[in-house]
Order: sequence, then C-alpha cells, then structure tokens
Amino acid sequence: MLLEVAHLTVCYDRAMVINDLSMGVDSGELVSLVGPNGAGKSTLLKTITGLVAWKREITRRSTGGDITIGGTVTFDGEKIDRIPAHEIVKRGLIHCPERRRPFREMTVLENLHAGGYLLKEKREVENNLKKVYNLFPVLEKRSAQISGTLSGGEQQMLAIGRALMSRPKLLCIDEPSTGLAPILRRQVFETIGEICNLGITLLLVEQEVSTVFKMASRNYVLSSGKIIAQGTGAQLLKDEVIRKTYLGL
Repeated sequence: MLLEVAHLTVCYDRAMVINDLSMGVDSGELVSLVGPNGAGKSTLLKTITGLVAWKREITRRSTGGDITIGGTVTFDGEKIDRIPAHEIVKRGLIHCPERRRPFREMTVLENLHAGGYLLKEKREVENNLKKVYNLFPVLEKRSAQISGTLSGGEQQMLAIGRALMSRPKLLCIDEPSTGLAPILRRQVFETIGEICNLGITLLLVEQEVSTVFKMASRNYVLSSGKIIAQGTGAQLLKDEVIRKTYLGL
C-alpha cells in the first residue's frame, strides 16, 4: 500500500478532531474522503502531509491553542510522521490545499516554477511544465499574468498545476470544486480524471459526492473525526442512513 495511516488522533486543545483513524491508499487508485463540514477531512490531509508539525504525544503551541497528535503515517514503505513537510514533498507526497492559495503577487509561470523547486534538472522542469500546459491550456495563455488576478477556476487549475510540477507519487487535493460555477467544476473534475489516467495516485477531499463516487475506486466517509463507512460509490449509496445522514443525498 502506498499510503497507510494507523490509529491517527489529532486534538486541538481538548477537542478531538481526528479519532483513532486508520485508512490507506494503494498505488494507482483515486480514493475520496467525503463527509459533512467539520468532519476532519482537511485536518487529516494536513496531518498526513506534515503541514501540522507533530511528534508522538508531543504538544506544541499554535495560534489556535495546543495540538496533540498520535499514531503513524507510512508512505511508500517509510514512516513519515516525524519528518518536516518539505521532506515529505521530496518523497512525492504533495498537498494541493483548499481555497487554491496561489502566490498572488507572482505570475502564473513563477507559481508553476515554485512548484518544481525541488527538481534539479532544468529539462525535467520544462517537461513537467509542458504536461501542465497540456492539461490546462489556459495557464499557458496566462503564463505572464499575476496570479491574484485570475478567476477562481483559473486559480484552482493553477493550484493543481503547481502541485503536479513536483512529480507527485500521491497527490492530495482538498475541495477543488469549492466556490466554482458548475461548468468550471466539470472542467476541474475532468482534469482530475486525466491526472489519474496519467498514473498519478490521488486522494481527493470533496463535497460533490455524486461526481466523486463515479470517479473514485474507493471512498471513505468521515464524521466527527472517525471513518464511519468505506466502499465503492455504489455500495455506499445503497445505505439509506449513510446517504441521508452523512452525505446529504
């Protein structure tokens, strides 16, 4: 298994956000994490990818209070739950964050080059840039434009493109359809399907359940920091309680 999360627990002060959670992603899969707002989906991705710095049973001070984390995360056969985020990126586990978040004062091209900063060979950077432009032709047209002036859909494309520049083995995408018009959502999801067809493993957090269930090979349903169900889209949609209570369908 490419990614294994075992008995992960995350507490902000006394509030348990992730509760003894275990899950995994196999190489080549598109796996989704779905569930209601506040279920812990984004916290899970941040913890897996090292954006919440942590050590076993160690508490640190943050702007939101104390964070205590326990459990293990294994990626590509190595434990990564004790190493900094930039080292996790080097191993090929990449996080594409919620709300897009480009470097707003930089151009589109500068943002993409920032995504490939760990690549040593210029030829490799240029090859990756061509692949991103093939997926998102609009980014090539906007290459000299300041990123903060892009539309919401274009910024989402840029965020995904920037993440792809670093040659991910596993790409974690958080809520890519948030705030987008229906036609742009469809374009983003089509591109995610193309990325999967390129052989890149994907872990996708998304609220657009009906679309994601058609794309994903497996799905995890989170509620209050726990996985309360898992399976294919067809299997989960057969459960009336899951559909109505946790998926809002």
